Amino acid sequence: MDLSFFTDPFALPFMSRALVTVLVLAVASGVVGLFINLRNLEFISDGLVHAVFPGLVVGFVVSGTDGLLPGALVAGVIAAGILTLVSRRGVGSDAAIAVVLAGSFSLGIVIVSRETNYVSQLEQLLFGSVLTVTESQLIQIIIVGALAVLMVLVSWRMQVFLSFDPVGFRAAGFRSLPIELLFNCAIAFLVVAGSQALGNLLVLALLIVPVAIGRLITRRMLWLTPIAIVAAALSGWLGLLSSFYASIEFDLTPSPGSLIVIILIVIYAIVLLAHVITLRIARRSQLRAHSGVAH
Repeated sequence: MDLSFFTDPFALPFMSRALVTVLVLAVASGVVGLFINLRNLEFISDGLVHAVFPGLVVGFVVSGTDGLLPGALVAGVIAAGILTLVSRRGVGSDAAIAVVLAGSFSLGIVIVSRETNYVSQLEQLLFGSVLTVTESQLIQIIIVGALAVLMVLVSWRMQVFLSFDPVGFRAAGFRSLPIELLFNCAIAFLVVAGSQALGNLLVLALLIVPVAIGRLITRRMLWLTPIAIVAAALSGWLGLLSSFYASIEFDLTPSPGSLIVIILIVIYAIVLLAHVITLRIARRSQLRAHSGVAH
């Protein structure tokens, strides 16, 4: 097989920037997504994704693409603080998060609808455009993604302790609020980094699905992040390749971000099917072993 089929497209500057962007997001999502999965924070992550949207819109309206990062960062930090406090209330917290989610997303749509060509702008903000990432935007994504990873790494032991034994964590005299706030800020930073490339909606899949794939493959925490990174990176690489050849060979213009997410979901479905089949085979083997002992 000619390997150039898989490598030649990335000789183009816009494709190489897109690939680096995806790889950066894959690494960050593998690290941050681990504790999203362990602590069942998928709903809060969804809330943060939607809460960042008004910041993206305001930044875009004020300064164009140069304003995306500052606007999203401000909105992300504010949203992380609000959702951290709301989630600690326990009773009614899901409803409150849903209100924040719906309200912030609606606010963003109202703001962007005031623009003349808001339909195309809304599509770019929601679904991103990884192929148009500039060098300056790539640097921003690398910095913000690295900050998200750093927030998790500096509090790694505390995050693990809180994830597996929240009662013991508090009984040991540790305060959970700073750790929860720091982690939610890490999620917000990753959302900000991913939104510039994949869009506000698609970045949610990158936060959740890769680690979910890892949980189906292994029970060892040590391997969850590497497997998640490989799954996200593979999906990104194949998604970019599919988008490139679809435009060259078939004159189609599919969204690269959408293809990346679709391929990621397909990988999850394949792994899930293999997991189910493996469990059934193991159960049948156990039943046969027990029946043989009984006889």
